[in-house]
Amino acid sequence: MVAISLAMMPNLKIDTDPENMLSSDAPARVFHNQTKANFQMRDMIVVGIVSQNSIFTPNALQVVEQLSTQVLQIEGVIAEDLLSLSVVDNITQEKNSQGESNGIRFEYLMKQAPSSLEGSLAIQHAVKRLPMLNNTLVSGDNKAIAIYVPIQAKDMSYIIAEEIRTISSNFPAELVANLDFHITGLPVAEDQFGYEMFVQMGVAAPLAGLAIFALLWYFFRNFPLIIAPMVVAMATVIIVMGSLIGMGFTVHIMSSMIAIFLMPIAVVDSVHILSEFAEKYKTGDNAGDVVKGVMKHLYTPMLYTSITSAIGFYSLMLTPIPPVKVFGAFIGTGILLAFALTIIYIPAYISRLTPETLAKLHDAIVRMEKKGRLANALESLGGFATQKTKLILIGFVALFLVSIEGVSRIEINDNPVNWFKADHEIRIADKVLNEHFAGTYDAWLVFSNNKGENSAALEKFKAVLATFTVNADSAKQINAFIKDASSAEQASLFNQNLLVLLDDLTFSAADQDQVILEQLVDIADDAFNDSKVFLDPALLNWQSDFQQALLATGLVGKSNGLADIVKTVNRELFSGEDKDFTLPETSNGVAQTLLQYQSSHRPQDLWHFVTKDYQKSLLWLQMSSGDNQHTTKVVNWTEAYITNNPMPKNISYQWAGKSYLNIVWQDAMVNGMIDSLLSSFVIVFLMMVVLFRSFKYGILAMLPLTLTISMIYGLIGWIGKDYDMPIAVLSALTLGLSIDFAIHFLQRTRELEKELGSLAPALAAMFQEPSRAISRNAIVIAVGFTPLLLSPLMPYITVGFFLASIMALSALVTLVLLPALMTLFAGKQNLKTEKS
Repeated sequence: MVAISLAMMPNLKIDTDPENMLSSDAPARVFHNQTKANFQMRDMIVVGIVSQNSIFTPNALQVVEQLSTQVLQIEGVIAEDLLSLSVVDNITQEKNSQGESNGIRFEYLMKQAPSSLEGSLAIQHAVKRLPMLNNTLVSGDNKAIAIYVPIQAKDMSYIIAEEIRTISSNFPAELVANLDFHITGLPVAEDQFGYEMFVQMGVAAPLAGLAIFALLWYFFRNFPLIIAPMVVAMATVIIVMGSLIGMGFTVHIMSSMIAIFLMPIAVVDSVHILSEFAEKYKTGDNAGDVVKGVMKHLYTPMLYTSITSAIGFYSLMLTPIPPVKVFGAFIGTGILLAFALTIIYIPAYISRLTPETLAKLHDAIVRMEKKGRLANALESLGGFATQKTKLILIGFVALFLVSIEGVSRIEINDNPVNWFKADHEIRIADKVLNEHFAGTYDAWLVFSNNKGENSAALEKFKAVLATFTVNADSAKQINAFIKDASSAEQASLFNQNLLVLLDDLTFSAADQDQVILEQLVDIADDAFNDSKVFLDPALLNWQSDFQQALLATGLVGKSNGLADIVKTVNRELFSGEDKDFTLPETSNGVAQTLLQYQSSHRPQDLWHFVTKDYQKSLLWLQMSSGDNQHTTKVVNWTEAYITNNPMPKNISYQWAGKSYLNIVWQDAMVNGMIDSLLSSFVIVFLMMVVLFRSFKYGILAMLPLTLTISMIYGLIGWIGKDYDMPIAVLSALTLGLSIDFAIHFLQRTRELEKELGSLAPALAAMFQEPSRAISRNAIVIAVGFTPLLLSPLMPYITVGFFLASIMALSALVTLVLLPALMTLFAGKQNLKTEKS
């Protein structure tokens, strides 16, 4: 199994695109991708050049020009959509020799870098007059210039970013004095995370294995013996990861943690077996017979702990997030695989050890346990737990109430850029550029015309079409077009394609059909022009007012839309002064400005903000924060504004863009996690009732789990840590592992109570070998996760810290609360018996 799984490893594919947190047919994702296609929107890398003083110097602008030229040569960069001072247009008035306006002039803003300060300041002045560029390409404080690099595919962003870093590092020192280069943007953040995640996978899992190996050596002081659980752990990890890769699943941020999760979990049953075997084995005993007796004791609790742990992870398959489903399925299966390998391999391995090896093991265990700190500490803890029962109960109730208050303070929030440490170059670039510019995070607000087909025009069109002779070829082609349009559920028959068809037919149709075709062209052309709702000044005025109101909230740094293009061109068509920075009063006037704009060097830029049939329009919002909470505020404000200020036509709106998709999948994940936690909680409780054949013991088994979850999430709320993707996954691990300790504790206590005759001596015996095994397991798992604390990636650090805390806390709650409650209940039962 290991060999076959290793053969699958070369097929590894990394995926860190948060878009894949939603299924491919999720409505928000479908609309997002449709919007990218409709408006030719690209994934962008943002390159910032920042100066300590003014950026408008000949040297700085020369750097901008040279860097832009070299970036255009990089494979994977979409050259025609690059945004830089050297490739965008300046829009001015064309004047005759008398200084009178003679139309509009489009020329490159910076065809080549100026050689003088005067020329540099002229460019600065020109940018300030262009709302589409001001505070997008040049910062409001004039200390930074940005280059927006559109890329063909998101997974190329890391390679392209590295090439840009290489280019920027090769400029002469005198040219870039006082200049800093920064690269950010969600695509490069996500792709760079994937690269570093791949490195982390190769470092964290071996470190975890090394830490566990060292810890097992400390506990058992016997290399031949501790090799066995390490073999089980390594085999489990390799088989599960190989199966995942071999089945064609990509390794997402979630599944990248499978190895580090399974490594410590896979050895816990082995630790129980080794602990009890070391306790029971005496020199001269038959190892096979001893291990059979150990397995008879441990098989049932190990089976139930493995099943409950697996259920905790399998419950993640109830979430609507594909990578979370994969993570839950493979971790759950890995836990069951580890159980199967443990009960088959460990006894076989132990029974083949030599008597000399086993004698050394027994001597080491006896020496360590009789005088060890762990043994002494557990005996003291047992005495405290059984004597201070009421104090313990009051203390845990108080902690639970404080934790519930903390849980109520949790805020759901995530931002892929924050997956890096604060001193990472991505985080630094993000902070610096968002301080200077309107924002490197974007969201797209798409407006769509809801008005149906022009019924009067359609009836008139069909009536004229019916006047063709029966076998007219033109009529056949037009009817076929209508049929295809109907089957494709097009919003309108009267579109550019119909006009092109009618125009073509006028060249090929018979003479007697020309009059009919002319009538059809007139009807279609009038209906098509009437349907171009985003040429309507009233609608554009509403959009402009919306932009101003949104800007006034401070939630967005800037918005760019069709109205900005129209106003800018309209100003230059007239006086060139601010008084004419307005929208034309008629649709024809709007159409004229856009016709003028299409004579620029970048006519394709228009179609980023409106579709060619003028049925849809896009607003590009720039924000200085990519936090979900921030984007949610923008979405909520927009909904309230449109409710209070309805649009002048039958227009609907929808959101797209990466920042909005993050909200959608985060909400889906949180709701899915809550559902999975509740459902698995109920299933595990029922299993506990069946296992112990007691409702009371079922409740007791769930108490450490309940308290651990509430206390951990309460702590998250109190310290102000956002509820993000790695935090959400912790609930499954907490449920799966916290119950393990309770099962072992209660099962062994009941066995000892039957054997010794009463609860008190049973609890005293529990704080010998059984509690040491529980403590060792908690320590092994906690230490197994600590290598994650050395990671440069925040999700790994978060998981490492909280999982180590969960293990320590759940073991402590089990060893303190359960004996206290059992002692308290037994005392009350004895009191009732004495009274009766």
